[in-house]
Amino acid sequence: MEKIVINGGKPLKGEVFVTGAKNAALGIIPAAILAETPSEIENVPDIQDIKNYITMLRKIGATVEQDGNTLRIDPSGIHYDNIVNIEEESRKMRASYYMYGALLSKYRRVMLPLPGGCDLGARPIDMHIKAFEALGAKVEIKNGYLNANAEKLTGADIYFDITSVGATINTMLAAVMAEGTTVLENAAKEPHVVDAANFMNYMGARINGAGTDTIKIRGVKELFGCNYSVVPDQIRAGTYMMAAVATGGDILIKGIIPEHLESVTAKLIEMGSKVIEYDDAIRVIGMKPIKAVNVRTMPHPGFPTDLQQPMGVLMCLAKGTSMITENIFESRFKYVNELTKMGARVTVTNGNVAIFHGGDKLMGARINATDLRAGAAMVIAGLVAEGETIVGGLEHIDRGYEDIVGKYASLGADIKKVNFEE
Repeated sequence: MEKIVINGGKPLKGEVFVTGAKNAALGIIPAAILAETPSEIENVPDIQDIKNYITMLRKIGATVEQDGNTLRIDPSGIHYDNIVNIEEESRKMRASYYMYGALLSKYRRVMLPLPGGCDLGARPIDMHIKAFEALGAKVEIKNGYLNANAEKLTGADIYFDITSVGATINTMLAAVMAEGTTVLENAAKEPHVVDAANFMNYMGARINGAGTDTIKIRGVKELFGCNYSVVPDQIRAGTYMMAAVATGGDILIKGIIPEHLESVTAKLIEMGSKVIEYDDAIRVIGMKPIKAVNVRTMPHPGFPTDLQQPMGVLMCLAKGTSMITENIFESRFKYVNELTKMGARVTVTNGNVAIFHGGDKLMGARINATDLRAGAAMVIAGLVAEGETIVGGLEHIDRGYEDIVGKYASLGADIKKVNFEE
């Protein structure tokens, strides 16, 4: 079994380029099957979740050609009866639920297993179901499957009780060719929501207001393929920013949109680091000592939940007491147990608050990625720890981080993948 082996203590220095956002690409790829003609999508990250989606599309009859970070998707060969072939892949990742909205929109019916992905506590899809039903579908959950059918889909006014990226994108997929107008209230405002809407608009959709909490979708009768480039990945960029701070390094992160990272930049400056913004890049210089801060995860434009685990590593190193309040997912502190193996002192209270008693050195240990973003945090912990750190659970990391070993090695880290016999 492959694991990552790190000998820590080396400041990271150099340049790193960030490709397209995982969360945007996972909404854009299923949208491409709604078109009558092929689409070419550039800047697609080379990660396992994307590979799973490519497999799913091919199994239902689409032609998918890949050239580096560019995909060409021809949906003309898709047949509804083929969706029984993608049950295995749909169980492997959370974002497989976007196939619900896309297939419901295209065929007015869908039956697929409930989604998989990281174990982050209760992550119900009740708001997705509520939206599908508001559009006119009959939805049933039975024996681990979602079964939805609609004679026709009709625009509706839909209010999300909780701001949800997944429900917002899924409803756009389902409503884009519905009759009439759909209005989404309390919609998610994340950059990947905007990117999915922009892609569909390039295909001929009529979606207005993406990036605000009210999105209006005027249904169209058909969509056509287009050429599009996926927005840069703010989470991967933020991870490299935090790695620079943790190691006392100096990294120029290129190919990004600095405005998408303002909440992260503000916290890193508060921790004493230097952050310099350019048009499409950010330079981060880690300064010692790292200062203690408090963080509350919030929907965009607040501090992203997907970066609270790497932030937790910084808090282990900071002088004083820091606190993270997790407001998005209920079970996102499992990684704390791995940090304690390295000498961290962390207390979790009420399930959603972690108090970090920082200032101690982290020591190399055998640790595991408990989920995707925790895996990124474990790698950063290994980069700063004294001695050797061995990180397992790479299947989580590979779902969202493109060549994480090669990227950090190019910045001067002593890091490699090694096959271990169990």
